[in-house]
Amino acid sequence: MKKTSTLLPLVKKYFEKDTLSAVRSLEAMPEEEAISVLRELPSSLAAKAFPLLQTTYAATLIQELSTGKFKDILEKIEPYQGAAIFLQLPNDIREKMISELPEKLRHEIREFLTYPEESAGRLMTTNFISFHSDIKVKDVIQKIRNMAQRQIPVSYAYVIDSENHLVGVINMRDLLIASPEVTLETIMVKDIYTINAFTDREQLVQDLGKRKFFAVPVVDFENHLLGILHVEKLLKGIQEEGTEDILKMFGAGGDERINSSMFHSIKKRLPWLFVNLATAFLAASVVATFESIIAQITVLAVFLPVVAGQGGNAGSQSLAIVMRGIVMREIKKGQGIKLIFKEGFMGIITGITTGAVTGAIAWVWFKKPYLGLVVFLGMVVNLIAAGLFGAAIPQIMKKIGQDPAQCSTIILTTITDVVGFMAFLGFAVIFKSYLI
Repeated sequence: MKKTSTLLPLVKKYFEKDTLSAVRSLEAMPEEEAISVLRELPSSLAAKAFPLLQTTYAATLIQELSTGKFKDILEKIEPYQGAAIFLQLPNDIREKMISELPEKLRHEIREFLTYPEESAGRLMTTNFISFHSDIKVKDVIQKIRNMAQRQIPVSYAYVIDSENHLVGVINMRDLLIASPEVTLETIMVKDIYTINAFTDREQLVQDLGKRKFFAVPVVDFENHLLGILHVEKLLKGIQEEGTEDILKMFGAGGDERINSSMFHSIKKRLPWLFVNLATAFLAASVVATFESIIAQITVLAVFLPVVAGQGGNAGSQSLAIVMRGIVMREIKKGQGIKLIFKEGFMGIITGITTGAVTGAIAWVWFKKPYLGLVVFLGMVVNLIAAGLFGAAIPQIMKKIGQDPAQCSTIILTTITDVVGFMAFLGFAVIFKSYLI
């Protein structure tokens, strides 16, 4: 410790000027020395180093740091990078460390650690070896010897780049007969079969049935290496398909099942039924506001459910796409606003298209061209709102730390009902003299 403290200015300068080389030097040290360096290193520099470390080694080191230190590091790196490190830890240690993190970061990291039931992410193991592509063969062999006591399977080693993207695989035989001075990049196999962490079990069985692998690497949508799926584990027993998000979207408890007790089901459903009742009265109050115009032009009542219903259907389409994007982590940082505007623009197109058809039917049916215009305009406004809110609601709920699947449909239906009624009846008021 004293030696490290004495050399700290030089060590800091090394990490500042050439972080990648400094990380390689850190990996070559005995664990005790590497831990000593990280303890002395400022959190900002340690945070630059951790995403570049071999993931298993990073997990080993972070366990030895103080609570304050590892919290500082994890707050400065991307949540997916922190999750990749936590994946290497035993469950009890992982949960203990995650519980020490700030609530927002804890939620973000847990999201990356959670995969749907029966997906590759749930079935994979993180008990594997990976190395960076620029490490020499002799250093890899030494590291494998040092890690032997961990009982990590060593039939294959996976090769990653500086951002943890999977770039190759190394056969142990090829490693042992290669020149000690060459890097892994020169001997690795680059043509790799991978599976996405969200691939469901049925698709996995179908795909792997055509191949003779006993294990395959699991990656995310950006090809970050997450774990390894052993085919033997895949073929063991079938669990019940997860339906939690579907239940939550319609106001049932995520943990409710067909054999749940009546009391449990009522307790889970009743609060949301009251929420739905309150929102229904909100929509009804909008209609009541326009009671006089409806009394004068009763034909308007015919098209109220048409305009509102079409908005609800269009909003549900947007909601489903965004919910899938959130669950599958397809929505990257900064894309949320762009997605909302995209769905809003689609609402303009679909609103004009379906509104024109509905307006034409109203015109021909009741021989009132301005009724067709009112229906058309109401439909356009409601479908724009449906697209915007269908994309925004789940993202807003996620942003405030709530489950985006929790009753999104109830909230969206309320909005499309209120906007649809208000737009349609509002235009009816504007064109009242042409409708009577």
